[in-house]
Amino acid sequence: MRSVALVHRPERAGLSTQPDGTQQLARKRHENAARRPAGRSLSALGRAQFRNREQNLRPAGAGGTAACAGVAPERQESGRDTVRTGVTRRAVLRAAAAWRASGTAYRGSRESRSGLARSTVGEPVMAEKLFGVSSRTQGKPDDGQGLKLVLHRYIIDGMEESGKSLLEGSRPALAQFVIDKVAEYVARLRLAISRYEMERLAEELVDELTGFGPLEVLLRDTSVTEILVNGPGKVFVERDGVLHHTDLRFIDSHHVERVMQRILAPLGRRLDESSPMVDARLPDGSRVNAIIPPIALDGPCLSIRKFRKDMLKSADLVAMQTIDQSIFEFFQEAVGKRCNILVSGGTGTGKTTMLNVLSQLIDSHQRLVTIEDVAELQLSHPHVVRLETRPPNAEGHGEVRASDLIRNSLRMRPDRIILGEIRGVEVLDVLTAMNTGHDGSMSTVHANNAQDALLRLETLVGLTGRLIPEKTLRQMVCAALDVIIQLTRLPDGRRCVSEVVEVVGIRDDIYVTNTLFRVDRRTGVGFMREAAHAAGDKLRPGY
Repeated sequence: MRSVALVHRPERAGLSTQPDGTQQLARKRHENAARRPAGRSLSALGRAQFRNREQNLRPAGAGGTAACAGVAPERQESGRDTVRTGVTRRAVLRAAAAWRASGTAYRGSRESRSGLARSTVGEPVMAEKLFGVSSRTQGKPDDGQGLKLVLHRYIIDGMEESGKSLLEGSRPALAQFVIDKVAEYVARLRLAISRYEMERLAEELVDELTGFGPLEVLLRDTSVTEILVNGPGKVFVERDGVLHHTDLRFIDSHHVERVMQRILAPLGRRLDESSPMVDARLPDGSRVNAIIPPIALDGPCLSIRKFRKDMLKSADLVAMQTIDQSIFEFFQEAVGKRCNILVSGGTGTGKTTMLNVLSQLIDSHQRLVTIEDVAELQLSHPHVVRLETRPPNAEGHGEVRASDLIRNSLRMRPDRIILGEIRGVEVLDVLTAMNTGHDGSMSTVHANNAQDALLRLETLVGLTGRLIPEKTLRQMVCAALDVIIQLTRLPDGRRCVSEVVEVVGIRDDIYVTNTLFRVDRRTGVGFMREAAHAAGDKLRPGY
């Protein structure tokens, strides 16, 4: 098939009036034919390019919206009226319209405008390439980070020129300033950006300037219980006990470390090569763990366990099938008779939540002292003294360990001592406290089952360097503990009590236990009563 080479009419007219114009026109046709893709006529190619330019480079119309190729209609017409940063649709539209009406929008030549809106290979720059709309939904790297970096610098320069210290002011004022600068930049470059993308970009920039960057939206999400960052492009969250990969991402590893430093700086904690691991608590009670290279081989990692503001009650645990009514009634009896209770389980099985629920069953006239490495307990008891350990300072001085706090708490007239977790040499101090008149004390430990929990305590005692005969040590553990509550997490993410075990005594140097309740492993729903009656002294009828 014979194809036709297109030459713009003004250019063709100019060539026809020049000497040897026919030869130049032929050369022009030959050059165009050599450049066109194989299998397509130049007329078809010209029509396609014209359609692309009309669809992707059309200036924003009335109302501040533009049709963006690659953006789904439902994303352009998002039902979100107000974002939490104070960036609203109305504010975005008002700012964009003001810049167009002012006549200060960029009005260079057609070639200059198309050059700004075209890449080096001559492809139109669409909204999805500027902001990474389609790549974000598919979990791929976000191509919009470059534009965000440019706008970040543009906004900072605008603050310096205006002399405004908005970073120290109110968030709404900063949000309005960011909206105006984004609208100004978009109007100058005639970028085809939808209303939704403009809102999202302004929101992310405000979060980057005042908050914790990509993590800000997750910290505001009440359905998220844990945030796990394994690298710039690997951000996971836990919802209802199940981990999910998100489409949020950082620019690079340095961006992750900057957010870490922003989190830790107000807490007075340092994170560098000499101190590459940090465990801290945010002002709202959330727990933060950060680790950086060279300890973290694949880049900085961040873990945030969010603080639950609505404290669970025993009725909530029954409704969630963590326990049943018979187990709850047993807990009431065990706490009322001042049994020493050890809550055992793996990471994220709900040990701290169980301590909170058990503390609600304690008589309000008793004095409680809590000791934690990172304060997580939310006791609603009216008479509580909360103590927290302290790491050493930069010179290696000033450390306050859990064992120091346990010994000090014995002088504070406690009725019960609640230790957040037994994880080191403090095990001897807490066993001693439970054996010396502080009945009803509670703590947690990491173990897979009740028998492993007892052996775990023996292992921790060995870490102290104290040489205690095995028989004596087991007698000490057996005398200190009355009940072990074992927690587990089922495959569907639900947390539940897998067994409730009573520590009875020692026979032939082996722990004798009595399993009172056990979860029905066949169905994962419901509990079975193993022993008809408790065998220990404190839980016997009439004690």
